[in-house]
Amino acid sequence: MSLSATTAPPSPAPPPDAGSRPRRGLRLNRLDLKYSPYLYIAPFFLIFGAFGLYPMLRTAWMSLHDWDMIGDHSFIGIDNYTRLFSDDYFWNALVNTFGIFALSTIPQLLLALFLANLLNRTFLRAKTFFRMAIFMPNVVSVAAVAIVFGMLYQREFGLFNWLLGLVGVDQVDWDGQRWSSWTAIASMVNWRWIGYNTLILLAGMQAIPKDLYEAAAIDGAGQWRQFWRITVPMLKPTLLFVVILSTIGGMQLFTEPLLFANGNIIGGNQREFQTLAMYMYEMGIENLNTAGYGAAVAWAIFMIIVLLSLLNFLLVRRTAK
Repeated sequence: MSLSATTAPPSPAPPPDAGSRPRRGLRLNRLDLKYSPYLYIAPFFLIFGAFGLYPMLRTAWMSLHDWDMIGDHSFIGIDNYTRLFSDDYFWNALVNTFGIFALSTIPQLLLALFLANLLNRTFLRAKTFFRMAIFMPNVVSVAAVAIVFGMLYQREFGLFNWLLGLVGVDQVDWDGQRWSSWTAIASMVNWRWIGYNTLILLAGMQAIPKDLYEAAAIDGAGQWRQFWRITVPMLKPTLLFVVILSTIGGMQLFTEPLLFANGNIIGGNQREFQTLAMYMYEMGIENLNTAGYGAAVAWAIFMIIVLLSLLNFLLVRRTAK
């Protein structure tokens, strides 16, 4: 009787799912760590697939057809691509594109490199002001830039022709000749994108360790020698990035020449400055019965950009060795 009276009552049995709750929480935690990164980056791939990959594949499919936007289309294989080789307008647009690209990209990168090196100097005051000021042209509307430059390059009342007249030079018909129209459009591109490239190169320069410059100064190297022996070699990855971006933009040049021509898609009376992008628009959008050929021009632009980017990469990689 005494033993039974002092015996402790049995403890209640644990609920049946008490041991499974920690395991379930651990399983959910593992699934979250494993799959949540894919969910975070999924919006980018969804948007890229809808507005990037699908249009590219659709354009490639159109380029293989005799595509009429208002009628039927028939499969013709690579006939649109073979037609490019005998199309004088395509080669004219290709020459114009490379000409404007050379006049805009080379001076643009050289001047951006010089300005970035100047803004990277320690003795320069009000650096933030100058960095903001040099980036301002990039935020201005392209249409506004084209309107202003169009007024500057007017034949009768333009500022540049007035300045040329002061030194005895005849008026230049800027949009009537190939070289003059190339120069005018290239100046618009340079004015708008020099500041953008300057800030990218400046960011690359600021990532270079300062110890290298201090050691070079101790060894007696001047600023010019430091620039060529330290800054330029250490800046090659950034330079490659800027060159590839400039190549992509130069091969797709459309808005500046179109506005310079006052909306004339053929780029002057004799196609003096029609670019590849303008010719693609003419064939693929304005001429509805040649949409397939316009798609072939678009893919030709894409392949040219890929080849030029690969060439730039190989050149930089070879010089880096």
